[in-house]
Amino acid sequence: MAGLSKIFIFVGIFFIVIGILLSFVWKIPWLGRLPGDILIKKENTVFYFPITTSIIVSMILSLIMYYFNKR
Repeated sequence: MAGLSKIFIFVGIFFIVIGILLSFVWKIPWLGRLPGDILIKKENTVFYFPITTSIIVSMILSLIMYYFNKR
């Protein structure tokens, strides 16, 4: 039971950190507009797939998780 409570605490802290980061991410002008991000505009539709941004965010999160798992 103690293991489950630690998981809930970790998940709660994780969501708080993600919420804080998301409130500041809109202030970074280049995030989401990197070369390699796909943007297709047609008459009535807009398709946006931030592939490069997703890869960079994934690499950063992987490094953070690697650091915490080493401890």
